[in-house]
Amino acid sequence: MGVKQEIWDLYDRDGNRTGETFVRAFGNYKTIPLGRYHLTVDLLVLHEDGTYLLTKRSDDKDIYPGYWEASAGGAAVSGEEPLEAAERELFEETGLKADSLELVGVIFRDEGRSMYYSYIAKVSCEKDSIVLQEGETTDYKWVDKEGLLAYVNSEHTMTNHNKRYEKYFNTLV
Repeated sequence: MGVKQEIWDLYDRDGNRTGETFVRAFGNYKTIPLGRYHLTVDLLVLHEDGTYLLTKRSDDKDIYPGYWEASAGGAAVSGEEPLEAAERELFEETGLKADSLELVGVIFRDEGRSMYYSYIAKVSCEKDSIVLQEGETTDYKWVDKEGLLAYVNSEHTMTNHNKRYEKYFNTLV
């Protein structure tokens, strides 16, 4: 069930690696020591035709199981830089390679002990070429700008994700 074991580098509040690592297991991310953070990346996928990719999270996920999300992403593994992690996570979860990645923000979440690097991933792929990652996602759909905003404003949205992209979403209104 759930998360494969990973080793994460830990960072301080300034975004510097501390030299410490953390072994990730299902549900244990909140046991990262206070004042330490793991690097997480997420990507809002924008197709060249102006549509956005939504994926449905596996029911086995320990965070937001079964929810639709407007991102691909996850934790960087030990030694990875943010851009490397973003490219890997996008490919693992969707089978896509981005034509370009634009960093839209870096935020810290104390509750989840996370440092998020958020990107817009621009793609020009065949829209039916998505490859879902077993244990991560179970379905996908492409939505237009109005569909994305309807998702963002729905009661079944991932509010933490939306906060990371709030400035970008505000440009779409």
